[in-house]
Amino acid sequence: MTLKRLSVVLLACLTLTACGAVDPNSPLGQRKAIFKQMLKTGEDLGGMLRGRIAFDGQKFADGAVKLDALSHEPWKHFPQVREEDHASAKSDVWEQQARFQAMARDLEKATGELVTVSQVQPYKASNLGPAVQKVEDACSACHKAFRDH
Repeated sequence: MTLKRLSVVLLACLTLTACGAVDPNSPLGQRKAIFKQMLKTGEDLGGMLRGRIAFDGQKFADGAVKLDALSHEPWKHFPQVREEDHASAKSDVWEQQARFQAMARDLEKATGELVTVSQVQPYKASNLGPAVQKVEDACSACHKAFRDH
C-alpha cells in the first residue's frame, strides 16, 4: 500500500514538473535558448577580461563574433502578440515596440563594435574592456525595462 501511495505522489510531482516546461520550438523556447547562449558567451568574454578564465585572444575574437551573430537572433522570436503562458517578458515589450526595437539595435551595435575592437592586435584589455562593458550595459538596460523578473 505504501509503494502505491509513493508512486501516486511521484507521478503527481512529475506531472506538475512537466507543466512548467517550455516547448523548445515555441517562440519563448527559441528566444530563451538564444539568450542562454548569449549569456554564456558574454560571461566567457567577461571572464577572460576579469581573470576568471585564461585570456586567449583568438577565442575572445571568436566569442565576440558569435555574440554579435546571436545578438541579431532573439528579436524574431517575439511574436506580434504576447504569449500568456510562461511569459518572462513584460507586456511593455509589446506596448512599447519602438523603444524595445531601439534597445535591440543598441545591443546589436554594441556587439558589432566589440567585434571590431576584438580584431585589433595586440589584444589589450584597455581596448576590449570598454566594448564588453557597453554590451553588458545594453543587456542590463533592456532587462531592467522589459524583463519580468
